[in-house]
Amino acid sequence: MTGWELLALLVLPAGAWFVWDSLKAREAAIAASRALCVSEGLQFLDETVALESLRPVRDGRGQIRLRRVYGFEYSDTGNNRRKGQVTMLGATVMTLYVGPRPVPEGETLH
Repeated sequence: MTGWELLALLVLPAGAWFVWDSLKAREAAIAASRALCVSEGLQFLDETVALESLRPVRDGRGQIRLRRVYGFEYSDTGNNRRKGQVTMLGATVMTLYVGPRPVPEGETLH
């Protein structure tokens, strides 16, 4: 077995794992974004998320994991597009963010 064959035997499974792990994290991000939009009474536009950032970070136990930041769009009025963001550590949702929304007329913040 040559060095190139050995390298291929190592790289191909690692690539397959990366694709599988990325798909799992993306599906979890879509589900979390959809659930947030439903609970907040927002429209989850395009029914998808887009990868904005990918980098290795250490988790609470000191292990290196992949942190993925996905962006998505939602609408609060049906006439606009606003940006939201979901941060994943592996397949676990770490943060979910939709921007500030206007206070309905007649309500106060205090």
